[in-house]
Parts: sequence; C-alpha cells; structure tokens
Amino acid sequence: MIPDIDIHDFDYELPDSRIAKYPLPVRDSSKLLIYRDGVCSDSVFSSLPQMLPSGALMVFNDTKVVPARLFFRRESGAHIEIFCLQPVDPSEYVSAFDAVGRCSWKCVIGNSKRWKDDILTLDTDDPELLSAGLRARLIAREDRTGTVEFTWCGDVPFSRILEMCGRIPIPPYLGRETEEIDIERYQTEYARIRGSVAAPTAGLHFTRDTLSGLKDRGISTETICLHVGAGTFLPVKSDKISGHPMHREPFVVSRRLLEELSAAGRPVAAVGTTSVRTLESLYYAGVSCIETGKPSDVEQWVPYEKDWQYSTVEALEALIDYLDRNNLPELKIGTRIIIVPGFRFRITDMLVTNFHQPQSTLLLLVSAFVGGDWRTIYRHALDGGYRFLSYGDSSLLFRR
Repeated sequence: MIPDIDIHDFDYELPDSRIAKYPLPVRDSSKLLIYRDGVCSDSVFSSLPQMLPSGALMVFNDTKVVPARLFFRRESGAHIEIFCLQPVDPSEYVSAFDAVGRCSWKCVIGNSKRWKDDILTLDTDDPELLSAGLRARLIAREDRTGTVEFTWCGDVPFSRILEMCGRIPIPPYLGRETEEIDIERYQTEYARIRGSVAAPTAGLHFTRDTLSGLKDRGISTETICLHVGAGTFLPVKSDKISGHPMHREPFVVSRRLLEELSAAGRPVAAVGTTSVRTLESLYYAGVSCIETGKPSDVEQWVPYEKDWQYSTVEALEALIDYLDRNNLPELKIGTRIIIVPGFRFRITDMLVTNFHQPQSTLLLLVSAFVGGDWRTIYRHALDGGYRFLSYGDSSLLFRR
C-alpha cells in the first residue's frame, strides 16, 4: 500500500546563511553529529572511525561526477545550456564516454524555446576549445528535456570532450557558478567510475587519513556504484509523496559484496543516501530472482506493495545464484526505489549523511531511518551551528 504522507510535514526553516556555499579547507574537519537511540552528540568527522563498531562493513559509492554542463550558442547569438543526463546512443555509460566523433544523450536544455532546428556551436572564443569542433543537434524535444546528438572532430573520446568543454554541475541551491575549487572538491577522493551529474556528497568528507583509520579499526570497506541523476535536485511538487515520481538510476554491485552481505553477523554502514538506496534495492532485486528467475529494475513502490516474507539472506543468495548461472561478476540493474517512513530496512544499520533540504525525498529517507525522529536531529544541528547541504557538515545515524 502506497504510504499516505504529506510532504508539508517534513518542512523546516533553513536560513540561507546556514547553507554551505563552499567546502571547508580540510575535508574531514567538518562537524559530525552522532544520533543514537534518540540522543544527539557532537564530534568532528576525522573521529568517525572511532564512532563505528569494530568489525563493521562500510559501503561507499565510487561514482564520479562528470563535467556535464555544456554551453552553446546559435548563429543569432542566443545562449543555450545543455546538461547531459544519461546516454542514449550508445546507451551504456562506458561506451558513451569512449565514443569517438559522435554520441547522443538525454539532456536538460536551458533556454530550449529559442533552439529551433539549427546546429549549435560551443559558446567560447577559446581557439583550443573551438578546434574540437563540438556541435549539438536537437533530435527530439520533451518540454525542458530532449535528445541531443553531439559531434566533434578528431580521434578523441567524448569523455575528453567533456573534460575540455564542460563544467562540473554544482547544485543550483549554492547560488553561484562553478569555480576552480569545485573541480576537486565536488568529487570524493575515491571517485572512480564516471557517470554522475551530482556528487554523493556524504563521501566528500573522507580523506586518506579517515580511510586509514577505518582499516585500523578493523572496519571493512566495499564499494557500489550508483550514478546520481539530475533528479536528485528535483523538489517534491505534489502535496502527497504518492504523487512524486522517482527517476531511474543505474547501479552496479559486485558478487563479492553480495557474499559479504549474505554472511550475516556484522553491522553495515552506508556512506550516503545513494548507498542506502542501492543496498536496500538488492533485497527486491533478489525477490525478483526468486519469483521470476532473474533480477529486474526495482520500481518505486514495490517495498510497500505487500509484506514480503522472504528473508534477506534468501534474496541475496538468489542474486548470487543468478550471477553464477550466467557467469557474471557483478549485478547491473536500475532502481527507482523511494524510502519513506514505513519502509522496512533489510540491510543498512548505520548511515553517514549530510543535512538535506526541507520537503525532500532525502529528508524522508532520514526520517524513515531514525524512526520518524528527524526533527530532533535537525533541531540539534540548527541550534549547534552545523552547515547544511552538499558542502555542509555530516552526521552518523544509528537506525532505530
């Protein structure tokens, strides 16, 4: 049954002065709020390893943000911004980034009404960038989005074209243009696989020293990869959460991690809401394996359709069996899962996350994780001078 949740119940006053417009000079010098059993306490992020139980498993999202904002102009002089969302042809991220000479993407198009059928050129006077010969042609239009074909000169992959011509797409609520600092700092230190248009920001606090501290504490680390889509910026516009459509995000999970998760007995900590959504999607992908013989994309409301009786181990072992039968080293599917109060967590015990916008799906996830006690956490953060949103401070939440 789809939960009857009014989004206005998840509102709070966030002064603009509390939004961190820039990162701190040192990543792990951010404040850390610890929430356990209804009680909040304060620390600093560099001490995170000491706050976790020894022997825990910590899961990171190693997606990498791509400079997906491109600026073009028409012959008339009109400026058109194109924000690459997901590849269309080739449809796989790796193939799209490796494409030479041509590829097409689904994009958000700024000033789209002024773009007719003409071919756009890069909006720059830099001779080196112009020499790439990057062009954009609109193939299909859908309101503010559309399919755009890109062409360029030379034996150069599209990933290099983006690095040369694109900008890192920082969140719009920062109220500023991308700057030099964002190239490094709007990226986790362990980012590896290109594909996101937004950073998994909980991971921005980790340094090499923090990661070494986890190892010293006997905490195992593993990675998943979920490419964060532009939908992460979309506000909930409906009064009821039932009217909010979740966007599909592709993810990859290794067979090794599935085995570690199925060997129950140690607590699991997720770094960021993207890691939580991936981990919790695994149960429903496993249910699909049990009932149909293969995993399928996890749809938005499937966790609430009924009281699923399969155990977590059964679901994970079904995924492992599917990979083994098909000689696959990893699971590759997508998820639209939405986690709201009433959700039953199957895998995640602890969550490292930043402080999220009012009336957002991410705040609903936090509320679900702490048994509805999100106001205690956010009141403590606001009263305690914490910095909010992507470049803000962090929290370690223990599930209630």
